[in-house]
Amino acid sequence: MKYTQLGNSDLQVSRICLGCMGFGNAATGQHSWTVDEADTREIVKHALDEGINFFDTAIAYQNGTSEEYLGRALKDYAKREDVVVATKFLPRSQQEIEKGVTGQDHIQRQLDLSLQHLGMDYVDLYIYHMWDYQTPIYDILDGMTQMVKAGKVRYIGIANCYAYQLAKANALAEKEGFAKFVSVQNHYNLLFREEEREMSKLCAEDNIAMTPYSALASGRLSRRPGEISRRLQEDSYAKLKYDGTADTDEKIILRVAELAEKYQVSMTEISLAWLLTKVTAPIAGATKLYHIDGAVKAVELDLSDEDLAYLEELYIPHKLVGVMAQNTRSGNKKEQVWMKNAPKGMQ
Repeated sequence: MKYTQLGNSDLQVSRICLGCMGFGNAATGQHSWTVDEADTREIVKHALDEGINFFDTAIAYQNGTSEEYLGRALKDYAKREDVVVATKFLPRSQQEIEKGVTGQDHIQRQLDLSLQHLGMDYVDLYIYHMWDYQTPIYDILDGMTQMVKAGKVRYIGIANCYAYQLAKANALAEKEGFAKFVSVQNHYNLLFREEEREMSKLCAEDNIAMTPYSALASGRLSRRPGEISRRLQEDSYAKLKYDGTADTDEKIILRVAELAEKYQVSMTEISLAWLLTKVTAPIAGATKLYHIDGAVKAVELDLSDEDLAYLEELYIPHKLVGVMAQNTRSGNKKEQVWMKNAPKGMQ
């Protein structure tokens, strides 16, 4: 495993971040394909053994049970100071807004609940999961900075935002003396490269770490077209993100398969090796031990300039889908409706 500095922080992170959305009690969450606590523990231990020290979860994942499973596994298998733990909070619910709960109060409540789930006194990276148009960014930055000053958070990050929003937020933070976002977690992989329009350039200039999710396009970049996994069958959100461009994406997936044969490696290794040339640490989810192995091996795989160009050649512009498609003033209202009916503890 190789390690690098996370943007403008002093956090040293593995080049692969283990995404923990696949952990948690499926009976209480949104996904049926997640793994139970016993399997979570095996996966986390294997990741640690392979040198991964960077873990990403969220209070929204399986109603907080992802945080619980991860926290207990890390307590048993690692020293707290040896791992970098990130978690995320969602916008205020409509119910909170109606009750007059401020953005600052919401952040403190969400963080305290996440820390309770994790069994930890602090998180290394606290991430603003989604831009909230009903809460001023001043309140968000103020609330997150208060948590940094309280010692509950070391650094802050943001997810599912546009480049202009990140630039605007960090400019305000500099002006007001707030903590700045040191990382951004957006949708980015070989099949969806819209981050290259503006976000990549902003992050390169301002040394903001890119830690993209959906690094393997929910498994599509790790297997040939037609090879179906349980997640590909059951993950309706992933279908929303990728089914609309399946025909054009398939041509890129076949090139990944071609290079995998050329190098005698897995498609996972090819896909992540490409992404590792673009970002700080891609988030790779795992529900099987071998998922870890493929991600770790990708760190050591060097693709030639010709290979990289070959993989990129067939890309065509994609529409924003999923969370980012909702990241508008009108779309955000849909999220508020979802949050109003969210499980207890996430509101």
